[in-house]
Amino acid sequence: MPLAVKIILIVLAAFAGICLCYVLLLAVSSLFVDKNRIYMKHSRYYRGLLNSATHLAVWLLRIRIHTTGLEKIPQGTRFLLIQNHRSKFDPILSWYVLEKYDVAFLSKEENMHIPFFGKIIRRCCFMSIDRQHPAAAMKTVENAVALLKDDQVSMGVYPEGTRNTTDAPLLPFHNSMFKIAQMAEVPIVIMAVRGTSDIHKNFPRRGSDVYFDITGVLTAEEIKGVKTNAIGEQVIMQILDVISPKQM
Repeated sequence: MPLAVKIILIVLAAFAGICLCYVLLLAVSSLFVDKNRIYMKHSRYYRGLLNSATHLAVWLLRIRIHTTGLEKIPQGTRFLLIQNHRSKFDPILSWYVLEKYDVAFLSKEENMHIPFFGKIIRRCCFMSIDRQHPAAAMKTVENAVALLKDDQVSMGVYPEGTRNTTDAPLLPFHNSMFKIAQMAEVPIVIMAVRGTSDIHKNFPRRGSDVYFDITGVLTAEEIKGVKTNAIGEQVIMQILDVISPKQM
């Protein structure tokens, strides 16, 4: 066997071994997370696991990320992240792009049961929200507000409520989500996402370019006492300006 081939095989075997050990680490770590508990304290250890797994996924999937407007994000304060939703990759790549802000998302319950990662994101203060039962949804909102006030994480929500698989640029907003920022007295960071829906189509033949644009920030003072539908109109306008710009 040629030396070059032997070297390649050794490298591949070493990489496979490292990946196996890493998966084992995720599996063992997930055993210490209670799937029925709502965690109100952020874990640096589990956030580190989440971030490292995301870095590996971005590399393996050959995702090229382009960002603008990150300098608009307010420093020294938690915030509510609002964005459009086209792909399952949206939250994954969002917490990758905003890694230093420890963003936790309000998510559907099914995501909390993904092997290994469901428990890991739960331990990073991600929470499921039950839109079918207002009392349960309100309790989740209150928990999100408490996390923001306690400076544990920033929170991410999708006002569309679900992934948009239609031809429309945006689904109707659930404007009640903006109450989280009002109740916690934190700013709203608005981010437009493009290109994530192409990732599963492109892999493994080619990589993908995805775009994250911080379109603006609504300060806590600007949204205080404002009706949530009025806030929603501002957010929609900013996102549409990026994902569906008017033709001149």
